[in-house]
Amino acid sequence: MTTGWDAERRARVAWSRIAEPLDEKAAELRERHGAVEALDRLRQDPGLAAGRFAPRLAELDLDREEELADRLGITVLVPGDDQWPDGADRLLQPPSCLWVRGSGRLADLLVDSVAVVGARAATAYGTQTAGSWSHALAGWGHTVVSGGAFGIDAAAHRGALAASGRTVAFLAGGVDSAYPRAHSGLLDAVRESGALVSESAPGCSPQRHRFLTRNRLIAAFSTGTLVVEAGARSGSLSTARWADRCSRPVAAVPGPVSSEMSVGTHQLVRDGVAVLVTSPEELLEAVGPMGGQLALPVQGHTLPADAVHPERRWCWEVLSARPATPMAVARAGGRALAETEEALGMLLMAGQAHRVDGGWVRA
Repeated sequence: MTTGWDAERRARVAWSRIAEPLDEKAAELRERHGAVEALDRLRQDPGLAAGRFAPRLAELDLDREEELADRLGITVLVPGDDQWPDGADRLLQPPSCLWVRGSGRLADLLVDSVAVVGARAATAYGTQTAGSWSHALAGWGHTVVSGGAFGIDAAAHRGALAASGRTVAFLAGGVDSAYPRAHSGLLDAVRESGALVSESAPGCSPQRHRFLTRNRLIAAFSTGTLVVEAGARSGSLSTARWADRCSRPVAAVPGPVSSEMSVGTHQLVRDGVAVLVTSPEELLEAVGPMGGQLALPVQGHTLPADAVHPERRWCWEVLSARPATPMAVARAGGRALAETEEALGMLLMAGQAHRVDGGWVRA
C-alpha cells in the first residue's frame, strides 16, 4: 500500500476520477463539506446525488491511482501546493486537482505564459503565423501554452520547441496517452520542455465536452490568450471568452475577409473581446502588464519629405528641379515673402534646397 498522498490529495484524486470537470453536484458537495468529508459521505451513501457517482465509485482504487502516477512520473497538484497555478482563483469551478507530467514546475512555467490557440483546420497563413510568433515568444522567455491539437495548437508548440523554449499542453484526456495519436512525438517533446497538464485522471478519453471544459484552464492559467484563426463555431472562441470572463487579456490575428477561418477572430474584435494585433511585439503589448512591453508604431516607407521640418515642408514641396524666385515660391505657397525667404534659408542650411541661376531648386 502506498502512503505518499495525504488524505486531501487522495480525496481530490478520487473526485477527479469519479466526477466530470464541471459537475455541479460534485462541486456543491466539495464546497459544502470539503473534499475529504464529501468523499466519506459518498462512500457511506453511494446514492447521494441520485447515484450519479456510484458506477465510478465502485471501481475506485486510490492505491492503484498513486502507483500509476509514481510509475509514469505524474505529479498531482491540489490547492495549497506551491505549484498550484494562481489562475485557479479566477474560476468559479476550479479543478479538483491537476495531473502534471513534465520536466518543469507548473506555476513557474505559467508566470510569463501566452496561450496560442486556433482552428484545427488551419490555413498555411494561420500555421505560419502561429509558429513564427510562438518562436518569437519562446525566444523572449515566455512559455507558450496550447492544447496539443492539430492545426494552430501544433504549430504553436512546434514554434516554441524550435526556439528551444518552454511550452505547456493542456489536454482534454489523461496525461498518460497522446491525443491525437499522430502527435505522440510532439507531446513527448512538450513534456520534456515543459509539461502536459489535465484535470482528467489518467485513462480518461478526450471526449468533446472535456475539450470545452479544458479550454477554461488554458484561458485562466495563461497571462493572456492569442487566437490566430477561428471559424464561426471554433472551440478556440470558447477559450477567448473564458479568458475574457477571467479578466485575462485576449488578442486576435486578422485574416482575409474571404477566409472562413478568420470569421471567428474578426468577430472577437467586433465584440470587443479581443484586441487586433499584427506582430508578436503588438501581442506582448496587448497581453503583458500595462506599460511593460510597448510595440513601436507601424511606419510606412521613408520618403524624402519625412526629413524636412514640418514647418518648412510647404516650401520644400513648392520647389522642384526648375529654379524659382523667392517671390514665385511665396506666391505658389500662399506665404509672405519674408516667411518664404526664411524658409528657403533654413532649407539651404539643412541641405534640402540650393540656389541655381538666381533661383531656388529642391535638393
